[in-house]
Amino acid sequence: MRLTTKGRFAVTAMIDLGLRSHAGPVALAAISQRQQISLSYLEQLFGKLRRSGLVASVRGPGGGYRLARSPETVSVADVIVAVDEPLDTTQCAGRENCRDDRRCMTHDLWAALNTHIFSFLRSVTLAQLVAEQRRKQEEKQDVAVMQDHRAANAARTVEPAAIS
Repeated sequence: MRLTTKGRFAVTAMIDLGLRSHAGPVALAAISQRQQISLSYLEQLFGKLRRSGLVASVRGPGGGYRLARSPETVSVADVIVAVDEPLDTTQCAGRENCRDDRRCMTHDLWAALNTHIFSFLRSVTLAQLVAEQRRKQEEKQDVAVMQDHRAANAARTVEPAAIS
């Protein structure tokens, strides 16, 4: 299984939202700035999270996003599935055509691992993650933010015509 930035950023953004949702709707621009995630990327993720019923948008002045469900009822698996993140360690995406259109010898091992990973992610709630972050903030533990390096890398790309 490979958890991409899509899943990681979605979970990070949901924790950020959970930490601040008690004060009203949270602007994506604020999450973007705090977590150093591209605003356009967050907009895509939150569109999927909204369609999955995990967040709700609030329009108008002071608008933004709020949790659509209680954080106790939102699991990490819910968030990852909402943003279409595949959770599959098999080589064949579960189709059992791993090798020459047949099951490979280790298919059952990887399929069982999928079950364990999904079960673990289903057992961790947004409320637990938010509580853990609040505890770390109270203890003044420094926590690094996720960074979206794609925008920074694009900015560093030099156009061939600009090289002298």
